[in-house]
Amino acid sequence: MERIKLYNGVSVPMEGFGVFQVPEQDCEQVVRNAVKAGYRLIDTASSYQNEEAVGRGIRDCGVAREELFITTKAYIQEMGYDRTMEAFERSRKKLGLEYLDLYLIHMPFGDYYGSWRALEELYRAGKVRAIGVCNFTPDRLLDLCCNVQIRPQINQIERHPHYQRAQDLQLMKELGVQPEAWAPFAEGLKGMFCEPALLRIGKKHGKTPAQVILRWNVQQGLIVISKTVHRERMKENLEIWDFELDPEDMEQIAKLDKGCPSMLDTRKVSEVRRVYDYLNNPVLTSL
Repeated sequence: MERIKLYNGVSVPMEGFGVFQVPEQDCEQVVRNAVKAGYRLIDTASSYQNEEAVGRGIRDCGVAREELFITTKAYIQEMGYDRTMEAFERSRKKLGLEYLDLYLIHMPFGDYYGSWRALEELYRAGKVRAIGVCNFTPDRLLDLCCNVQIRPQINQIERHPHYQRAQDLQLMKELGVQPEAWAPFAEGLKGMFCEPALLRIGKKHGKTPAQVILRWNVQQGLIVISKTVHRERMKENLEIWDFELDPEDMEQIAKLDKGCPSMLDTRKVSEVRRVYDYLNNPVLTSL
């Protein structure tokens, strides 16, 4: 598997394993299976409620800690300097780690500027090797970069053939922020795996549409996070390093762009409301 260097010199595997919606009772074994399959980047979050299981899984995986790249995130109710400092320690202890490889602000909501000051402090103290954000749109990302001492090293975003985000990626390139793709398959929504172009390209290379999508991401310089609980799919998703998409393939995939997210739109009032409803926000419950 290839690796990519962040602007601070930290090396990151270009393909990782995510545990969103993996139940706590299954997550420990799933993580062990993923590491055995060859994954070295494991991505979780406080809001996934499975950090302890991830910690047990990586402790028992048989791979040295320094070979692993462990990511977690602070959610909205953990925003603000003090809350994020406390959240980091909670996550670190649940994971059973002395340090984290990457710590992210999960959403561009709440006092994320206060949180960023906490992340900068944690980074300077050597408690985390890299810091970044998640789901930040170009306007929010640029504003943050213009007002902080340490720019985010990573922005983790929804990115798949139906939502290609060329302008977002261009800005990240200009800022030196590494893009990392979550939901590369959009959870199979809107016929993703049945797209004729992906099927044709897959047949041409002897690969599945999922493998084509993963290769498309890494070939454009993105770190990509996939998720499955099935061992055979874990193995299949890693088998993307023995082929390359040609310019015609890339052109065909470019035509699949619908220009809008399938999973999360942080600019829509309904989405912001949904996110805060999940937290039982008193402002919304009083409306």
